[in-house]
Amino acid sequence: MRSLGLKFVALFLAAVVWLIVSAPRREIVREKILTAPISLVPLSRNLIITSTEEKDLPASVTVRVRGRASELRALTPAMLDVPVDLSWITQPGEVEITLRPQGINVPENVEVLTITPNKFRVRIEQLRRRTVPIRPFLVGGPPVGYVAGDATASPDRALISGPASQVMQLSEVATERIIMTGRTETFVQNVAVVSDSSLVRVISPLTTQVTVPVLAEMGPNQPATDTTATTTTQEKK
Repeated sequence: MRSLGLKFVALFLAAVVWLIVSAPRREIVREKILTAPISLVPLSRNLIITSTEEKDLPASVTVRVRGRASELRALTPAMLDVPVDLSWITQPGEVEITLRPQGINVPENVEVLTITPNKFRVRIEQLRRRTVPIRPFLVGGPPVGYVAGDATASPDRALISGPASQVMQLSEVATERIIMTGRTETFVQNVAVVSDSSLVRVISPLTTQVTVPVLAEMGPNQPATDTTATTTTQEKK
């Protein structure tokens, strides 16, 4: 009897172990759709991507995956890695990139079914450097009776870098805004040097010192404060 009881216990334990081990295999298989970010493997240092529209170079793709329900519940976009290797590109031109399911890093036992979009084209250009003038960007004007002279920057030229097509067309870069409202005398201001294009960057200098002459006008448009002061003096006499 004791031997028979031990056999029942052993059989029960074996059944429990089998249920635990086989549970994942018996779990329902489901599908799930996630938005996964694209991670770019950089180009060589002398090339740059000039495709800026989302249809050309999306920031993310839609991935449909299949796996066990418990694993899919725990799966988040942050756990997906969609690498796009551009390091093999060595020449300017248009390149078609194809994303393949096996190229996406997913947890074990999760299968990638589709990627949307799975193809896109990018335009690659040569990087160029060039020195261009710096233009002080004045906004507004001084009050009536005052006039602003020609603003000067020191240094007055900047080294820029970007796609060859844009760098060669760029004739100048500007400073950040310099507000002229209420200015009644010459002033000096340190301001950043900026580029209007997101693909063209200013290498140096990052800031420049701008001198803006502000003088009182002569004649009928001279400042009202001067006229008031003259009238008051005459009345006292």
